[in-house]
Amino acid sequence: VRCDITMTQSPSFLPVSPGDRVAITCRASVDIYDGIHWYQQKPGQAPKLLIYGASNLQPGVPWRFSGSGSGTDYTLTISSMESEDVSTCFCQQSWDFPPTVIQAMTKNLPGKKKCEAGLPQLLLLLPPPAEGTAQRQPGPENYKEGQSEDSGGSSAR
Repeated sequence: VRCDITMTQSPSFLPVSPGDRVAITCRASVDIYDGIHWYQQKPGQAPKLLIYGASNLQPGVPWRFSGSGSGTDYTLTISSMESEDVSTCFCQQSWDFPPTVIQAMTKNLPGKKKCEAGLPQLLLLLPPPAEGTAQRQPGPENYKEGQSEDSGGSSAR
């Protein structure tokens, strides 16, 4: 199967803190006329639709999520990051068949294949919150050697 529309997404990884504004961009190789949808996936769970048709909020999804863009460039924005938002987020185009995603889908239509782009998805990770002057011992799962206390918390541009 040949993919006529490829999707690229950035950034691929972004450490953020609660309250941060986060923007994830997705670019299509051709104009997809708002035929883009954003999904969130947590470990062990099925993908959850956040935004459909570029800017429409799926019922039940918090208002802090929004979608924008046109033509080939689209953005998913989280206005104020919360700990429950830690997840993998990815876009999918539906303007042309087959639907193109950043990650291979686990289920395909009979006799059809979904194309996938080569870039990884965005993984949102929250570092532990700063505790003022209190001493804290970072664990190996949330600390990189040489990382300073103020290196986290940056928002995507």
